[in-house]
Amino acid sequence: MTPAARISAAIGILDTILSGTPAEQALTGWARRSRFAGSGDRAAVRDHVYQALRCRRSFAALGGGETGRGMMIGALRAAGAPLETLFGGTHHAPAPLTDAERAHLAAAPNLDAGTRLDCPDWLMPALRESLGADFAAIMAALRERAPVFLRANLLHTTREGAIVALGRDGITAEPHPLCETALEVTSNARRIRTGSAFAQGLVEPQDAASQAVIAALPDPGPGPVLDFCAGGGGKALALAARFDRPVHAHDANPARMRDLPSRAARAGARIEVTDGAALAGHEPFALVLVDAPCSGSGSWRRDPAGKWALTPARLDELTRLQAGILDAAAAHVAAGGFLAYATCSLLDAENSRQIDAFLDRGGWRELLRQSFTPLDGGDGFFLAILRRP
Repeated sequence: MTPAARISAAIGILDTILSGTPAEQALTGWARRSRFAGSGDRAAVRDHVYQALRCRRSFAALGGGETGRGMMIGALRAAGAPLETLFGGTHHAPAPLTDAERAHLAAAPNLDAGTRLDCPDWLMPALRESLGADFAAIMAALRERAPVFLRANLLHTTREGAIVALGRDGITAEPHPLCETALEVTSNARRIRTGSAFAQGLVEPQDAASQAVIAALPDPGPGPVLDFCAGGGGKALALAARFDRPVHAHDANPARMRDLPSRAARAGARIEVTDGAALAGHEPFALVLVDAPCSGSGSWRRDPAGKWALTPARLDELTRLQAGILDAAAAHVAAGGFLAYATCSLLDAENSRQIDAFLDRGGWRELLRQSFTPLDGGDGFFLAILRRP
């Protein structure tokens, strides 16, 4: 595919997403219909689409409209690309620029702060309050593609050993300072899942800040450990490697954990998938981790559509859900045990205010409250560690 044809494909996919189709579904559908597209073409089109979603508001303003075409015109304008050449109308290129589009491009852009930072207006006050002086820098960082991180699986290797093994797969990685297991991939990230280092369980994809959350947890002693909202199981695997012991994994939707047994086998991790009935009859846990459902605002670089899909009603629903999950998880903590609450959110409503309200309900002591933002290199994360007397 030519560069112009890739842009044309991205325009069509973006229009599908704007009509309500999830981004991954729209990309997969296009790939299935476009067997002519090679792996490089698919990667380039994906990059166009995701960058346009990260910068949806500013690109639409620069390009003259919130359509796939407008967003891609805005993206290319922001990059200083030759629009007249790329929008040539031949050989699968987008149709030539219209007179109205040329007039819009000729005018100097006048973007307000929310548009420049690609921040929804309704969220700006809450984000400003939550992020303080770092608000603008963090929002600017969320407009960029996230780094690719791996966790060196210390059950099988060292971080240095993982770097060497990745090198044999043609993948370059270097240590990241957020966590002693964290590796940032600097070249050939798309080879990870076909490489021998991944197949042998030496590395596992996981954000560096997510790894730092696990590294910050206290050693609970010999008692059992529970990942209460396990999802796909990334943190359960990291817990099993961190403490070198079995970890119970539970999720309100067990289907999310369907791949966890095979992932655990590859990693050499001891994971016990635990349903609600088994959890109800289990002895109290020395450590319970709650990686709560949240807005995902700390990971908008990876899921940019989530930034624009979030609504005040959904945020209110999430905060109510988080409070209920905290109370439910706390019931499974043994006397003297630890409760760790984490989100990949940047919003105080889901983070500090949740913990303040939980502590006000009584009976717990706070040991740690820590936040990570994209300025630290990884995703935005919040962690609070509490102890039952």
